[in-house]
Amino acid sequence: MSAQPEEAPAPPPAPAAAAHLRARLREDRRAEVWLPAFERDWAKAAEDSRHSYSLAPLHDVVRAWQQRLAAAPAVDAYLESGRDETGYVDLADVLGPRR
Repeated sequence: MSAQPEEAPAPPPAPAAAAHLRARLREDRRAEVWLPAFERDWAKAAEDSRHSYSLAPLHDVVRAWQQRLAAAPAVDAYLESGRDETGYVDLADVLGPRR
């Protein structure tokens, strides 16, 4: 039996990753919406980091936004493909009204 964890923790992002990410967000066509959202997430993570003395919240924000940017072309391609989703059932119809 091994003492190694099943999943190795992800390495921390590079020190300049947030600045690079911010620059990429500014260039994206969704910049008007995504840049303020990133700034909100970053500010919340910075506050959490101050209280926890850990950079993990900041690293998590950078990783999440890197994944969003990486997935954006696939999402765009799906939306532009004209897929017909009229046969799907709304989740609210299945679960009923919220209480």
